[in-house]
Parts: sequence; C-alpha cells; structure tokens
Amino acid sequence: METNNPLEILVVDDDRKIVNLVGLYLQHEGFTVLVAYDGQEAINLAIQRQPTLIILDLMMPKMNGIEVCQILRTKTRVPIIMLTARTTEEDKIQGLDLGADDYVTKPFSPKELMSRVRAVLRRGSEAPKPKPVEGHFGDLTINFLRREVLIRGEVANLTRTEYRLLETMTQEPGRTFSRPELIERVFGFEYEGVDRTIDVHVMNLRKKIELDANQFRYVVTVPGMGYRFEDPHVAES
Repeated sequence: METNNPLEILVVDDDRKIVNLVGLYLQHEGFTVLVAYDGQEAINLAIQRQPTLIILDLMMPKMNGIEVCQILRTKTRVPIIMLTARTTEEDKIQGLDLGADDYVTKPFSPKELMSRVRAVLRRGSEAPKPKPVEGHFGDLTINFLRREVLIRGEVANLTRTEYRLLETMTQEPGRTFSRPELIERVFGFEYEGVDRTIDVHVMNLRKKIELDANQFRYVVTVPGMGYRFEDPHVAES
C-alpha cells in the first residue's frame, strides 16, 4: 500500500464536468488530484492511495455516495465532504451521521468548496487536547483511543456524529453547552446547520446510552440554554 501523500485529494462524481472543474481549483490550491467516476473506483483508490481528503458526490449510479461513505468509514478515517443536489436537513443529517465531515449542496461556488476543504483540513490538523485513554461515568465507559463506548460492558453503536457529541460534553462534565456551540464543536465552524440538528443527534444518542427513557442520567437538557453531561460519580458524591 502506498504511503499517504499529504497533498492528494480524491474527487468522486459521475459528472466529468464537475470533476474537471473541482480538479482545476484544487490544483490551483496546490493539491494533487485523484479522480473516480463511480463508487467502487472511489473505494479502491481511497484504500490504495490514502488521500488527505475525499470530495464525494451523493447521487451516483451503481453505488451511491451514502454506500461509499459507509464502506469507507469501516476502513479509513479520511475526511469526507459530501457533494449533492439534495438540500433538506434530513439529507444533511444522514450524510453527517454516516461519517461525512461536511456537506456542500449543488449548485455550489468552487471558491466556497475550497474554503470548506481548507476548513476540514485545518480541523484535522489541530492538535487535540490531552485526554485520558478511558473515561468512566457510572455504567458508561468511553475508550478515547478506540472511540468505543460501552454501556454496562455492551458496545453502544454510536454514529461518528453521536460519538463527537458525547466526547465533547464528557470533556467538561457539568458544563452547559449551547446548541450553537455544540454545532461548532461537532461539525466545525463553517457548518451551516440549525439548532434542531443537535436536538436530533441528542435524541438518538440518548436512545443508545440512557437506561431509562423517562429519566436522563447522562445528557441533561438545560431549558433555554442547551445540554450538559452529568457524571453520576460526581452527582453521588
């Protein structure tokens, strides 16, 4: 397998005009461009070349971008920007839940796309704050190295977004995070989401980690403000 080239970006779209246009702008920014026109070719190139970032179209024949994203997330953590003509919030949530790092709708400005590329790469290059290997909160255990969450020893199959949300709040138990702040922390500063996006992810997260659907032990709503993570060990002391 070839080693990672820090300047390689893979562009995946069955529309060759879009691939050529995006490729020209990326080359102007100093990136080496890899191209694929279908999902299987994209998967093969991503595994073989390990690009720095993937720009992935959602609607493609044979294998769409959602399927490609699902497969890639089992094999690599390379950042993915989804490109699509779908504009509903539900579509965006689905793409982000499956592991996409950003979402750009068609028609788009190539300059805006380049700005999103730079933003995603900046987020990936920022040095993370030191954190312990594991966090223990009552029946909840988080392995920060493996990004694995356990409830009473059983694996909670969180989406990438749900994990980011949980990890963000557990870094500062007891602190109230506003919805806009969580959007910025989880999706990045340039994400053009709305407050309800976080509410949907919190609801899905609770279904997977809370033992009592009527009384939330970990992720608590702070009316008019946002959400906070409660550490049961602290609450009981």
